[in-house]
Amino acid sequence: MKKLINSPEGVVKDALAGMAAAHADLLRVDYDPDIIVRVGAPIKGKVGVISGGGSGHEPMHGGFVGLGMLDAACPGAVFTSPVPDQMLAATKAVDGGAGVLHIVKNYTGDVMNFEMAAELAAAEGIEVAVVVTNDDVAVQDSLYTAGRRGVGVTVLLEKIVGAAAERGDSLLEVKRIAEKVNSHGRSMGMALTSCTVPHAGKPTFELGENEMEIGIGIHGEPGRKRMDIQDAASITELLATPILDDLPFQSGDQVLAFVNGLGGTPQIELYIVYSELAKILEQRGITISRNLVGSYITSLEMAGCSITLVKLDDELTQLWDAPVQTPALRWGM
Repeated sequence: MKKLINSPEGVVKDALAGMAAAHADLLRVDYDPDIIVRVGAPIKGKVGVISGGGSGHEPMHGGFVGLGMLDAACPGAVFTSPVPDQMLAATKAVDGGAGVLHIVKNYTGDVMNFEMAAELAAAEGIEVAVVVTNDDVAVQDSLYTAGRRGVGVTVLLEKIVGAAAERGDSLLEVKRIAEKVNSHGRSMGMALTSCTVPHAGKPTFELGENEMEIGIGIHGEPGRKRMDIQDAASITELLATPILDDLPFQSGDQVLAFVNGLGGTPQIELYIVYSELAKILEQRGITISRNLVGSYITSLEMAGCSITLVKLDDELTQLWDAPVQTPALRWGM
């Protein structure tokens, strides 16, 4: 195992210290429990928006804390759900009196712990609404989920919902928009290599020299099938077709297309996948009106990518275009 770390035990704390040092203008880090909080939070009269999950997926979620996106994030240990104490602390830290939205990826530990935190917050008089993302079309159930996994839509939802909260929408309205984004989005990913969790010290799974996994989860969970590696056009087709058929997307639709790297994939390869995706959508009469290309939901150093498509309308497009200023996403300022 070759990693730029001091010790496996200190990975998350050391990374949080680095975030705090690099982005003191945007966020602060509280410890014990570990949470990342937007500078200036809580904002009176604004719905607070928080999310969280295991570390190792950076920049998700801490990299999305800031104006127009998340008010706080809860980082768990690597590939491990945060605990309810973190989620409660984050909820209290961003409660400006208008309620707090919890954005939860559909993984059993995340759902259970956020649920406990919401109950504790309610006992303290904080109104909490919850949206669970479940956009992965690859498998119905997995090692960590009952139902579909929450993956790429989560980032896009955080941006869109964050904009709604920023403009002063009510908690009920923010939740409505969050559920709309989730219902309008589908994702699927693939891996060329495994990754190594620092505590484990060895790859999470084994892939042969010429093998790839289609439908992989962001923790290395098995996908739909393992097969010989193919060219980028064929791989993109294997990912895009199930996404397009699942919603289903139709000719005339406008979409937000997100090509995401899993940590070890060069940007040049992501643009090749995006090019192939654009061809597939054009053939189906689907217009890409907005896009995002880059590594935003990673699995440590795993090589591979995921594709997410969200069907857009005027409401969602306007919110996507709204200003955002976070460590990982910035525009319109």
